[in-house]
Amino acid sequence: MPNEQLNDAEIDAQASQLTLWTLQKDRLCRQFVFNDFVAAFNFMTQVADLAEQSNHHPEWSNVYNKVEIALTTHEFNNVSQRDFDLANKIDLLKI
Repeated sequence: MPNEQLNDAEIDAQASQLTLWTLQKDRLCRQFVFNDFVAAFNFMTQVADLAEQSNHHPEWSNVYNKVEIALTTHEFNNVSQRDFDLANKIDLLKI
């Protein structure tokens, strides 16, 4: 499935629908906090599966029980439809 480049108005409209994500320059960002490292790592494994299925991989970091995810599309140097699609899939995970 081809990736869709979005204009600023489309990005703003979709970003406003993702209440727990923030738009920071050219990235969609969200921090997740878990009870412990194992729970955080299990979540990352679920996200890794989604990313592989989508062929779109996050920039992320993990420190103990916190996972920070940034989604961007390097080919556009901005957020694309693929980023919003993956953010929505991540939000549907049982965490």
